[in-house]
Amino acid sequence: MPNSEYLFMELPQKLKLIRSVKNWTQEEVAEKLGISIHAYAKIERGETDVNFSRLQQIAEVMEIGLSQLFGLDEKNVFNLAGNYNTQGDNWYVNSPSNEQIECKHELEKANLRIEEREKEIDYLKQQVSDLRKIIDLLKKEE
Repeated sequence: MPNSEYLFMELPQKLKLIRSVKNWTQEEVAEKLGISIHAYAKIERGETDVNFSRLQQIAEVMEIGLSQLFGLDEKNVFNLAGNYNTQGDNWYVNSPSNEQIECKHELEKANLRIEEREKEIDYLKQQVSDLRKIIDLLKKEE
């Protein structure tokens, strides 16, 4: 499921996306989680920190793995030390700082620029190839 857009989504956006793909209402998800609609809506709006056991429960209800919820795959590394903290026996996902969000956006823009440059390079390589063919044809006519 993870694609580049999904990977850069914040957790609340991912929850809303998954819920809408499944055609579920917030009320249905809240009921499955055994919490109030208000409590689930706050999670989906990013207004509350979610402990690890709740994240596990959400992933189970949404019928996905935690790795999918976070957008992890073999190509993406998740830095647990930077994104979690503990309080007692509970793990909490920290909301990303503005600096982290800005870095993600800058990275996304840089990746788009790289893709555009790669397209330009491919185009130029094709032009070089075509010009070499023309040069070879001209040499044969001599």
